[in-house]
Amino acid sequence: MELTYTKQYKKLDDKDIKFLKDLLGEDRVFTGKDINDDFSHDELGGVSKYPDAVVNVLTTEEVSKIMAYAYENTIPVVGRGSGTGLVGSSVPVEGGIMINLTQMNKIVELDEENLTLTVEPGVLLMEIAKFVEDHDLFYPPDPGEKSATIGGNISTNAGGMRAVKYGVTRDYVRGLEVVLPNGKVIEAGGKVVKNSSGYSIKDIICGSEGTLGIITKAILKLLPLPKKAISLLVPFPNLEKAINTVPKIIKSKSIPTAIEFMQREVILAAEEFLGKKFPDNSSDAYLLLTFDGNSKEQIESDYEKVADICLEEGALDVYISDTDERKEAVWSARGAFLEAVKATTTEMDECDVVVPRNKVAEFVKFTNDAQKQFNIRIRSFGHAGDGNLHVYILRDDLSKAEWDKKLSDVFDAMYKKSQELDGLVSGEHGIGYAKRKYLFRQYGNDYMQLMKNIKLAFDPKNILNPGKVCE
Repeated sequence: MELTYTKQYKKLDDKDIKFLKDLLGEDRVFTGKDINDDFSHDELGGVSKYPDAVVNVLTTEEVSKIMAYAYENTIPVVGRGSGTGLVGSSVPVEGGIMINLTQMNKIVELDEENLTLTVEPGVLLMEIAKFVEDHDLFYPPDPGEKSATIGGNISTNAGGMRAVKYGVTRDYVRGLEVVLPNGKVIEAGGKVVKNSSGYSIKDIICGSEGTLGIITKAILKLLPLPKKAISLLVPFPNLEKAINTVPKIIKSKSIPTAIEFMQREVILAAEEFLGKKFPDNSSDAYLLLTFDGNSKEQIESDYEKVADICLEEGALDVYISDTDERKEAVWSARGAFLEAVKATTTEMDECDVVVPRNKVAEFVKFTNDAQKQFNIRIRSFGHAGDGNLHVYILRDDLSKAEWDKKLSDVFDAMYKKSQELDGLVSGEHGIGYAKRKYLFRQYGNDYMQLMKNIKLAFDPKNILNPGKVCE
């Protein structure tokens, strides 16, 4: 949808562009037709608006000076990483200046004594994973999009597949350097393990989607690298049996690193998209589990116990992937699900709800019934171990009017169902622009007013990523 907001923000003029070019040089400031289309939308593409200027920054000082100038002149600013978000969080709905942070991509320090990694916000998740692994260390958060920047991961408190055992991004952020909307620079947290020193500003910034400050440095917590990992692919006759097995797996205390659920139609889409076969595609539903640890005996004990539980609960078989080749065959398909589903349709939008683990099966059944009720294709997969579902509504050949109406009706029904099941609007992708009304509906006036007051305390002029989350 094209946005036409009008608020009391200053429109960029020649004087403003001159300030940016004097500060950064002409080769790092882009306006008009020189702005790449990628900067007008995120990965899902349902929300679109061009900034008035895109600037490539290299230092905290540059970000600070731009923010101070924008604050003084009431110019809206959006910070951006790789643009892999799915809720329009990095779309400049008010125009203004977009600060591209992808060139602030240095790994600043590996501290092996404190087990921390200090990075700039533009470092990619896959670069972090490889760098620390080369030093026999481990950064556990594992969102599906490995080309996302760490700044974006922190801004959305990204979760990923390993959350069931290791937690989410916020659990691995020890400290942040943040440029506030007025240009001042603060440091929150640090390398310390414990911190009871007043309000945790660091944790407020995590998940704030760039509305409170711009992250220019992060100190991440690392773990020793597990020495071994094994995956299990477990086919079930139907999804209900698969999902209902998950609480029993968790209760067994043999907790896997990841527990993903998949349906046959998504696997077939991934096979076609990747041009290679999945190890098995004959069943209607699957659980994909990974176990890691430091000894073969420990892992075998855990996965054998879980395999027995799955077979007792009606699994058709248990396939063990204990080589790099077998694991890659399974997980490459899982990693391609989003792009594979996207390739089968003309447009799509996502419902990223999280529900209690024992309610996942009920919610998935509801989405299957919604396909028939609304006569629209819906595909789902997700993190069965932590209750976070990714449900995609597909446009196919619907007209724009039909699509807008059906999408709204389906979302209304799904978020209402999530609320009935004691779930929340977003498990890991955030609220951004696209999901605000569902957040307002869930939390009500008192809660939302508290969020707005926090935003006001950080950003009295509302210039930083306006129109998102709590507005």
